Amino acid sequence: MRITDVSVTLFSWDDIPAVIYSPNVHGAAGSSQLGLVEIHTDAGITGQSFLGASYASATIDAQRLITVLKPLVMGENPLDRELLYRRMWGRNRAASVRAVGAMDVALWDLAGKAAGMPVHQLIGTFRRSLPAYASSPAHSSVEGYCEEALFFQSRGVSAYKIHAPHPWAQDIATCTVVRRAVGDAHVLMLDASWSYDYPVALRVGRVLEELRFHWLEDPLGEWSIPNYVKLRQKLDIPLMATELPFAGFDTYAPWIMAQATDFLRGDVAFKGGITTMLKTAHLAEAFGMNYEIHHGSNSLNNVANLHVAMAIRNCEFFEVLLPDTNNKYGLERDIEIDAGGLVHAPEEPGLGMPIDHALIRRKQVAVLR
Repeated sequence: MRITDVSVTLFSWDDIPAVIYSPNVHGAAGSSQLGLVEIHTDAGITGQSFLGASYASATIDAQRLITVLKPLVMGENPLDRELLYRRMWGRNRAASVRAVGAMDVALWDLAGKAAGMPVHQLIGTFRRSLPAYASSPAHSSVEGYCEEALFFQSRGVSAYKIHAPHPWAQDIATCTVVRRAVGDAHVLMLDASWSYDYPVALRVGRVLEELRFHWLEDPLGEWSIPNYVKLRQKLDIPLMATELPFAGFDTYAPWIMAQATDFLRGDVAFKGGITTMLKTAHLAEAFGMNYEIHHGSNSLNNVANLHVAMAIRNCEFFEVLLPDTNNKYGLERDIEIDAGGLVHAPEEPGLGMPIDHALIRRKQVAVLR
């Protein structure tokens, strides 16, 4: 089997509402473009993935994928994923990590279809369901967080993560009120999205310990390793870092060597695909660490993330980022949380979730080859 073509179909995503997650993470209202990446073969099997997000159009990355990455895989065996991954990763500075990730996901989808297996089974299934946590946008009031947390609690979801873009004292007040609303048994997390300095992170972390929060995520800048080391020595609440930068497998080593974080973090878009995620998850496991998977920026990336979560044992939760209107688009059927608060493994070959080709045809902007 050989790769005969690679294409990206750009299609529009309209009527996206504005959303804020932190002072550093905003999504503007309006329109964006996703890209349907397709790797075609002489066996008639096509691997597919999505490129882009509601807050980041696929336009530039799509052109780089075609210009930089496509020549590296043409005529090659698509099942030689490690070879192709290394070849593409060597060009990530020119093509972007997102583009490498989209190509890698499409290669895994193709391999699963060729084997007649869902991707998680191709890797080696560990489980077929996992608890989800609802991951909030920023709300303008404490009441907004409480209402959302209680709504998902009523649906059986056992965990809720707060994105709080406010001054740190207000973040503490929000966390305190939400804890009171959901009760002591409910799992709560705080994602500070790189917005604190060391003294503030220490103050907030000590309060979160009293409130029995499950983790404190990204309190400091993504390369603030010395301060993360100090913070981890002072706090008992687990710290989670490494979601950013957009980077590869080798960038996790300094964090582990410095013992600067309790959990590692990543997803297919930010770290270059399923292949990077698996390497990282197994590395974390060797050091007794969890690899908690970040939201994938689009629907099919989330499906790819879900397959990885089902194939590793050191992941406790699956992130469901809110609101759906900004994070789900392009599939006929998307990931849903069941009445018990669980998400379930797809069981069809490849990524195993049907793409809404009729929508893509209606919204098509261009086809790049």
